[in-house]
Amino acid sequence: MDNRAILAEIPRLRRYARAMLGDRAAADDLVQDTLERAWSRLFQWRAGSDMRAWLFGIMHNLRVDQLRRPRLATQSIDEDDFDVPTRPTQTDELELRDIESALNHLPDEQREVLLLVALEEMGYADIAATLGIPIGTVMSRLSRGRERLRLIMNGEHASARLRVVR
Repeated sequence: MDNRAILAEIPRLRRYARAMLGDRAAADDLVQDTLERAWSRLFQWRAGSDMRAWLFGIMHNLRVDQLRRPRLATQSIDEDDFDVPTRPTQTDELELRDIESALNHLPDEQREVLLLVALEEMGYADIAATLGIPIGTVMSRLSRGRERLRLIMNGEHASARLRVVR
């Protein structure tokens, strides 16, 4: 069986589907479904029989199935019927500057881990492998970095609780 025989029938299938449905998009969908079913069940076609009749039979059965399927009740919605709330964006640039400034106040180790988690969406194991540190250290730096960033963003003094050991 040559696929060209099926392809040669596409214009007739489209013409019939458009005349039957009256909607170009729905007709194209029906033709596509017909062709999909025909190719997937090509083994059922009997050699020597009329290819066109077989394809039109498939299309007819698909259309009957569509009509039998219960349809959901739909109601068209006009865009003016409702307002979609949008958040104000006037302060976005200022907030980005504040975050950038706060990140710059973090120690490099904490900033690296925070950026790998937040921007690169890396997992703890990947970060540990990337930075060459244990996973526990990653979690610790992330926790301390988040807390310190929160304090800085809230305007609180983020003191370093480290002491110098000699």
